[in-house]
Amino acid sequence: MSNQVPEDGTLLPLMEEFYTIQGEGYHTGKAAYFIRLGGCDVGCHWCDVKESWDAELHPLTSADLIVENAKKFPAKTVVITGGEPLLYNLDYLTRGLKEAGIQTFIETSGAYPLSGYWDWICLSPKKFKGPRPDVLNAAGELKVIVFNKSDFQWAEEHARFVGKNCKLYLQPEWSKMTEMTPLIIEYVKENPQWEISLQTHKYLNIP
Repeated sequence: MSNQVPEDGTLLPLMEEFYTIQGEGYHTGKAAYFIRLGGCDVGCHWCDVKESWDAELHPLTSADLIVENAKKFPAKTVVITGGEPLLYNLDYLTRGLKEAGIQTFIETSGAYPLSGYWDWICLSPKKFKGPRPDVLNAAGELKVIVFNKSDFQWAEEHARFVGKNCKLYLQPEWSKMTEMTPLIIEYVKENPQWEISLQTHKYLNIP
């Protein structure tokens, strides 16, 4: 999938980039420039950006150009997401962003080796392809999507492997929100080390 992308990460399959408000997790409510890279083989059936899966659909774009675009916006924070961004070497892109005074955040399933220089790592592990120890150890937040009742136990299994200062979030899968949110509320009340994350951007009708 990624054999067309240079190993040094100077070109990356850019699906879209946009300036918005971060909608979920620890940084909810903050302005950020989102960079969505194409390519993912994790294959979550409830994924809301399935069009990101095929990297070949998205043009190889200069990492230098991505940095220049990010510099145009008032918020000096970038969120790199996908797809699965760790399919690619992100050292070059994140080095350029940090040299420009921009904070670097990533949203990843953790299924691939960690590359890049990060101010914040949001690990959202998926059952279809589990996270690697290096990403578990580096995560600032663990965000588990709750699709059914078994996901609570699965969340706890992963919480055992993150650092003691890692923030723990349970987030209802959007199509199951009515069903799962009351269960999450009760779970967090019983297990207050966890917090609730909601996809507030969908309520706000923003990207």
